[in-house]
Amino acid sequence: MPAFKTVAAYAPPGVGMLAVGIVAEVFGPHGAALPGFDFALCADRPGPVPTDYGVPLSIAHGLDRLADADLLIALPGAGFRAPPSPAVLDALRAAHQRGSVVAAHCVGTFALATAGLLDGRRATTHWRFAELLADRHPEVTVEPDALYIDEGNIVTGAGAAAGFDLCLHLLRREHGAALANAVARDMVLPSHREGGLAQYLASPAPEDGQDERLADVLSWAREHLHEPLPVTELARRAMMSKRSFARRFTAATGTTPHAWLRSLRLSRAEELLETTDLPVEEIAHRVGYASAAVLREQFVRRRGVPPRSYRRAFTNTP
Repeated sequence: MPAFKTVAAYAPPGVGMLAVGIVAEVFGPHGAALPGFDFALCADRPGPVPTDYGVPLSIAHGLDRLADADLLIALPGAGFRAPPSPAVLDALRAAHQRGSVVAAHCVGTFALATAGLLDGRRATTHWRFAELLADRHPEVTVEPDALYIDEGNIVTGAGAAAGFDLCLHLLRREHGAALANAVARDMVLPSHREGGLAQYLASPAPEDGQDERLADVLSWAREHLHEPLPVTELARRAMMSKRSFARRFTAATGTTPHAWLRSLRLSRAEELLETTDLPVEEIAHRVGYASAAVLREQFVRRRGVPPRSYRRAFTNTP
């Protein structure tokens, strides 16, 4: 299918205000420099919808708007323990059957599970309610630690601000790294976090400026991707031992320095493939790989296609 252009978010009674803000920020207008989407908030019927903070939200569209959406997102609501109306479940199933991407994050995942769309699939939700989801829907493989899980045309995400990660992942997957990075930059957010990262990080309080030093090192690394960047060098710049740096890094980011650098290099490679006509060999060197062959190996392993195929999917460059 072509990349989605119309986006509809279903707001149940008691919808989370944070969730509404997330989808509106990501898929709403970002100025003339960035392409926009045909975005709509939908409810069981047009009119005021109560939110989790008690402030009603005026929503202009009913369930009929879901029928035209390329991407449908079920937002979390305070009443998630009760099943959605049959009309909502039918709309979710119909969207899936016609080939739309159906997504949900936080307890919005419960609606997809109730509709039967997660049967035999992996899914995630807010870590606090993962056990409840698994108990109610044993046919779903619940992964409580993931930020988001991509099952093709069904995508689920964790709670609260992880909704940003889910939405940016969908942008990146279907519209490319350049647009996802630009939208993230506009919202002053990290451009990309892998779905397998932990939802909850028990990050300790700063000790003698270690957190500030770590942030400086990460910023420096982003500007020096063309260099080898061994962990020993990063630890030296953070004025820590290699072991302390690795421990502190994982506590702060939820991943290892090697995995973080790999994700950063591939993300930058994606953007260069989309926005430039640089040879793949040059792109490989710019993002810190020894050759195009090494980049290709990593790209295929992590993204599922070789760099040139990825480029053709987003540009007309051979």
